[in-house]
Amino acid sequence: MAISVFDLFSIGIGPSSSHTVGPMRAARMFARRLKSEGLLAQAATVRAELFGSLGATGHGHGTPRAVLLGLEGNSPRTVDLGQADVDVARIRQSGRLRLLGHELGAAHEIAFDEQEQLILHRRRALPYHANGMTLCAYDAAGLPLLEKTYYSVGGGFVVDEDKIGADRIVPDDTVLRHPFRTGEELLRLTRETGLSISALMLENELAWRSEEQIRTGLLEIWRVMRECVERGMTREGILPGGLKVRRRAAIAARALRAEGTTPANAMEWVTLYAMAVNEENAAGGRVVTAPTNGAAGIIPAVLLYYTTFIPGADDEGIIRFLLAAGAIGMLYKENASISGAEVGCQGEVGSACSMAAGGLAEVLGASPEQVENAAEIGMEHNLGLTCDPVGGLVQIPCIERNGMAAVKAVTAARMALRGDGRHHVSLDKVIKTMKETGADMKVKYKETARGGLAVNVIEC
Repeated sequence: MAISVFDLFSIGIGPSSSHTVGPMRAARMFARRLKSEGLLAQAATVRAELFGSLGATGHGHGTPRAVLLGLEGNSPRTVDLGQADVDVARIRQSGRLRLLGHELGAAHEIAFDEQEQLILHRRRALPYHANGMTLCAYDAAGLPLLEKTYYSVGGGFVVDEDKIGADRIVPDDTVLRHPFRTGEELLRLTRETGLSISALMLENELAWRSEEQIRTGLLEIWRVMRECVERGMTREGILPGGLKVRRRAAIAARALRAEGTTPANAMEWVTLYAMAVNEENAAGGRVVTAPTNGAAGIIPAVLLYYTTFIPGADDEGIIRFLLAAGAIGMLYKENASISGAEVGCQGEVGSACSMAAGGLAEVLGASPEQVENAAEIGMEHNLGLTCDPVGGLVQIPCIERNGMAAVKAVTAARMALRGDGRHHVSLDKVIKTMKETGADMKVKYKETARGGLAVNVIEC
């Protein structure tokens, strides 16, 4: 199996990669499957059922909205956020939905009653993964035309029922120049080739794209990250969802700008950058999944630490940072999980912290062994982190948690640079431990909003 860095860093919308981006992609896949099998014109109604964590916290994560937009042919990367609200309001008011309405020459209008045809099962789960959804299309006589089950397995990745036995994501059998599945294999390859982790990753990425395309694509990812931070530091008001959480990033930004950017307040800026992104994410704005939306603020914040506070930072460093962080993320995706519904927040914020620590160490001149050590430290001190969003919203504790983890990533990278790369707990061992901890974790602490802060904070 081959995973590209562009699988881990993708442009989408908030508030959740697994509950918004994934379901939108799945719904679009279903509508396009109807078209490819010549069934679109026969479809009279569609029914969507959400299970497990999707059913338990779907309303707070905007999942019903995402399904409606996906059925109309929207992609998370390109959906017009202003028009999206208009389209959802039209569907709900008219009781009519345009299957693939956003694809030229493919639109097919059907009746759609959201209350009857988009069902959230709060305490029912499908067997493969906590984020399951089933869609079925019926003809005018009420007979089923097509039924498909999809799983949103974290980071916006979607697996359909035909691929369950294959792996966590749709298999990619691309032959890479330097294939690896573990941290140990990655380090062995760097020793054999003399390449840094980012340089080795670049050679692997050439299996899919030219070097120019890779560099341009990664800088585009960085542009969207940076713009998200900038928006988050200017917008004020109350976040949607009912908790009445007040945006704080803009207020903090004004205070910090008055102080300037100095080594003394560097970590306050890092915290601010991360919170700005996750306030935007909570508002349903444009973000980069990195590697999930719930943890989307950590890598941009640490990258901005690099560009703001490290002399000599440049575009080449940004590219190397993202490539090295991507290598670390692949190890989590391949050997554990980045899904909060599967392993708790350690799989989201913990993985992002680990990736950011490794990426920063890379551009600060670390050896591959020091990069691996930084990534290990980043996860080791997030082990056991639960996913307990109050009200099922990606707000409390998620926004502050990103700020804390971004600071922790910087600290992890600095700690690793003070050592020689030798340490007792390997990255592979901490990834294995994270997976086992997630398996032992009670379901109520895995993005169901039925445990932890979610039941100990009054939602008003």
